[in-house]
Amino acid sequence: MKSPKLQKMHANPLTQMTATDEPLMTPWAVDIDLVTGAMAEPDRVLTRKTSDMRGYYRDEAALEQLIGQDDPIHYEVFEKHIPETYGHLLLCISKLYPGRVGDECFMTKGHYHTISGTAETYLCIRGTGYMMMKTADGVCHSEAMRRHRMVYVPPHWAHRSINTGDEPLISFCVYPADAGHNYGDIATEGFPRRVFIRQGKEVIE
Repeated sequence: MKSPKLQKMHANPLTQMTATDEPLMTPWAVDIDLVTGAMAEPDRVLTRKTSDMRGYYRDEAALEQLIGQDDPIHYEVFEKHIPETYGHLLLCISKLYPGRVGDECFMTKGHYHTISGTAETYLCIRGTGYMMMKTADGVCHSEAMRRHRMVYVPPHWAHRSINTGDEPLISFCVYPADAGHNYGDIATEGFPRRVFIRQGKEVIE
């Protein structure tokens, strides 16, 4: 027997959708280990290695040296398949490994949302670091990330995770399924501030 269909009528100013006729999705669940941050049976795993991070760090020579050694994994994102359409929520586990490029802390590429008027939440499960955020006009703000702390990234803010510790920085993330990711602006504009470890202390500059 086919699943019934829902007729959704809405006026969404972000996507300009006025009506959809989509199959009713069956509810489901997934196990997440809140100690290790592991997601059971992810449908997709996005892996970024050090070689994927060219152009993002201040010390390009140190980055190339690290690539030449063993090109370590920078971060991984574990996801379940969810339609990337209005009304759904995407969820994932972000795992950012510890490490340094020179004295700069390992970080994610960072991104805006393609639909910039959409927000995102990050619940830190393990590790320590920062959520670095910025607006298109250069306003910059950071929030500490540590276990049991949730960071809310409002609409119109680009954001990246930065690991300052010696263990993986793991977060549970939720955001609108149609938000999209805009990496191009970050690759050209960068972030106004970076995080370094110097003489055993965190330095933001």
